[in-house]
Amino acid sequence: MEAKAATPVMMRGEGLGSAPGENPTFAGRIELPYTLTTGRAASVFLAELANHKLVGSRCEKCGDVAVPAQDFCAACGETTAADFEVAPTGALTGFTATPAGVLAMIRLDGADCDLVHKVLDAELADLEVGTRVAARWAASPAGSMLDVEGFEVSDAAAAGEWPQPFEATADVEPVLEQSYDLRLDYDHAFGPYYGTLFDGIATSRRIQGVRCPRCTCVLVPPREYCDACFVRTEEWVDVADTGTIKAFSVIHMEFVGQVREPPYVYAEIVLDGSATRLIHSIGGIDVEEAKERLHTGMKVRAVWKDAEPTGSLEDIDYFEPVFD
Repeated sequence: MEAKAATPVMMRGEGLGSAPGENPTFAGRIELPYTLTTGRAASVFLAELANHKLVGSRCEKCGDVAVPAQDFCAACGETTAADFEVAPTGALTGFTATPAGVLAMIRLDGADCDLVHKVLDAELADLEVGTRVAARWAASPAGSMLDVEGFEVSDAAAAGEWPQPFEATADVEPVLEQSYDLRLDYDHAFGPYYGTLFDGIATSRRIQGVRCPRCTCVLVPPREYCDACFVRTEEWVDVADTGTIKAFSVIHMEFVGQVREPPYVYAEIVLDGSATRLIHSIGGIDVEEAKERLHTGMKVRAVWKDAEPTGSLEDIDYFEPVFD
C-alpha cells in the first residue's frame, strides 16, 4: 500500500505561531511565594545583624566555626548552636562577576568556612584572592542577610582575637521566618501545532485540531502524535465552538497562579467534531446553582471576548450552557 504523504503544517494569520527556536515566543512566568523557617541558630544570626554582629556556631567535635550560625555541623553532623561571634572583616577566597555585581566567597576573620556576599564599588580588575574586605552595614536593618549591605575593599585588620564567645544583645527577638518570592521568567515557543491553533483563534475565531490517520480521532488542542496510537497526525480539521460537558467542578479554593477569583466552574469539554477534552471555564450561570443545573452530557457554546484577540484560548471568555 502506498504511504499517504503527510499534510504540511502551514502557519496562518500574523505569525503568532512559530517553530521551536523561531520568533515570536510566548513570555511566561512562574511565581512561587513561600515562607522559610530559619531554624534555631540562623534565627539568632539574622536578629543580631541589626546590632552589627556576625554570629557563628562552633562544633565541639571538629572545632570548626561556621557563619552563618547553623544547627548542625556541615562537616561531621554534630549538633551546634549560635555561640561564637566572628569579625566583620575578612579576605576573598574567590569571586566572579554577575549582572547584579561582583559576588565573592569571603573568609571572615575567625571563621573556618566562606560566606558568599556582594563586593561593593569594585571591579574584577581591582580584586585578587586574599584582598581584604570589611562589612558595610545597611542603614535600615530588616532582619535579613541584606542587613549586611555588602563588603567593601579595606585594609583594616581584625581588631582583637576572633572568634569570640557570643553575648546576646538584650531584648533581641530571633527572626524565625523569612518570606521569599521565587520568580522564573522564560520564553516559550508555541511550535507549529499550538501556533496554528492560536493563529486561527486570533484571526478568525477558528478552532482547529489534527486527525489521527489510524483511529481517525480529531485531537484538540492539536499535537504531533496521537496519544492513543502513537502515530504522527496528518490532516488539519476545523471543529465547532460548541461541545459537550464531560466533567465539571466548582472551584472554591484559592491557589498560587490562579487567573480567576473563586468561586468559578471549570469543565472538561469535548468540542463538536473532536474526540479529546478541552478544559475551560463555564459562565452565564450562577455558580451557586451550578451543581444543580449543570450535568455531564449538557451542550455548551463558546462566548468570545469583545476585546482585541490575544491568540490563545483565553480569547474565549467562557462556555455557556445550552438549556433545553
